[in-house]
Amino acid sequence: MAKPTVFIDGEAGTTGLQIRDRLSTRTDLELVSIDPGQRKDSQTRSQLLNAVDVAILCLPDDAAREAVSWINNPAVKILDASTAHRTAPDWVYGFPELEPGRRDRIAAARRVSNPGCYPTGFLACIRPLVSAGLIPKHYPVTVNAVSGYSGGGRKLIDSYRAARNERAEGYPYGIYGVDLGHKHVSEMQLYAGLEHPPLFIPSVSNVEQGMLVQIPLPLWTLEYPPSGAELQAALADYYRDEPFVEVAPLGDVEALREGKFLDIDAVNGTNCVQVFVFASDERGEALLVARLDNLGKGASGAAVQNLNLMLGLPEQSEILQVVSENGSRSPTGTLPTKLSRSG
Repeated sequence: MAKPTVFIDGEAGTTGLQIRDRLSTRTDLELVSIDPGQRKDSQTRSQLLNAVDVAILCLPDDAAREAVSWINNPAVKILDASTAHRTAPDWVYGFPELEPGRRDRIAAARRVSNPGCYPTGFLACIRPLVSAGLIPKHYPVTVNAVSGYSGGGRKLIDSYRAARNERAEGYPYGIYGVDLGHKHVSEMQLYAGLEHPPLFIPSVSNVEQGMLVQIPLPLWTLEYPPSGAELQAALADYYRDEPFVEVAPLGDVEALREGKFLDIDAVNGTNCVQVFVFASDERGEALLVARLDNLGKGASGAAVQNLNLMLGLPEQSEILQVVSENGSRSPTGTLPTKLSRSG
């Protein structure tokens, strides 16, 4: 039986390179490449896009839409890593853990949109609580998140490195997207089931990769505020059988380095998102936190997970093979064993 074929259109970009690296040692599929000198040749790209089983698009939004318009072979499945089709009604949102039956929809779909990194962490925290009615759909949600500088694409990477190099002491931290209305907000609102868009402020830190997504909840504003234990139990039950989502015990102080800091990079090199609940029932306050690798479950690792589903291959097959900036290679993995006590 012939191996399924995969073409990454945009393999020279940050996400494309990561996906290619993850697929490079696979023996259960054939990775088709374009000659570097023809990467901008539309005719060659179109031919390859129409000749494979799955086309993975790692392109800017407009270029992704154009590439989709070139695909006229109904047998070709498309996995789009851009923002272009994440809320399109005829595309399936590729977050397998989002809800029951989502995996089956991804497996049967011809067109799948890969989620954004920030939305992955946000949805992992908030969607189960909205579904359970613990957080009302009309609730005004705010999101404060920090990513490694690799999370913003090549332009942000270049601008961040330039700013960092201009300062002898480095450039440790900075917020961006302060004009509000970030392009991720629409998918956050839609797939969380919220009536209003969340107020989202992203930021970047002086680490290559890693991500913390923080959702503060002033529960005292609710007529019947849930306790921290109720929030944690709902999340733990929702993800009980999920291999790539781990829910920590309530107020997991063991996860804090030196009892003070929740490190941004503790799950780098995995395809896992860790979910934490910190709460003060007395004050009527809670903090939800998702920790993930923005290049793993936040991008390329999730793409490979979706690809496996689309091709009918084992979902956990060779999800990760991460190459860091210094050239070291991390092993394939899912999650450090530390949170196996979750429940």
